[in-house]
Amino acid sequence: MDLRTRKTQKALRNAFLELRAKKDLERITIKELTDLAEVSKATFYLHYRDIYDLSDYLQREVVANILNGISNPSYCITDSTRFTRELIDAFYAHKSLVDILFSGGQASILPMRIEEGIKEYILEEYPHLKDNVMFHVLLTYQVQGSFYAQKQNIPRFGSAQVLQAVDRISAQFEEMMKEQNDT
Repeated sequence: MDLRTRKTQKALRNAFLELRAKKDLERITIKELTDLAEVSKATFYLHYRDIYDLSDYLQREVVANILNGISNPSYCITDSTRFTRELIDAFYAHKSLVDILFSGGQASILPMRIEEGIKEYILEEYPHLKDNVMFHVLLTYQVQGSFYAQKQNIPRFGSAQVLQAVDRISAQFEEMMKEQNDT
């Protein structure tokens, strides 16, 4: 990608994030975005189909960064406590972008995309889990539960207390999984 293209995309990205921090996605117009980014509407359309395409691109970038923050996605099977801790740390490391890009009507998209990404990785490594209900329930619990647990409770109780509670819950869940596997 040449320098001019990178500068244009950076200007559009920054303008979008500035607007998105103040407005719901549905209320942002191409005109106000391009005016703020100081590019033409035609230039915008060279890079993106519409405002939703730009939003989706930036959301996928954040999801990829969060997934990269998990050292080994297989921990969701082998070490639930470590997996959940790494996932929460990864969510929190990208909190400012998550709060902007996944606010309002977009809020539920992040944990669903994270779950999809991890599931894709795990099922490549362990295809026999495709129809395993415990795997799917565990993964949903870990991803969705940890996302909403940290989002709802860290502002009130602080990260140390929330992470400690999530660790205890994950350890109990691991014990339940072990018991099921022993029977």
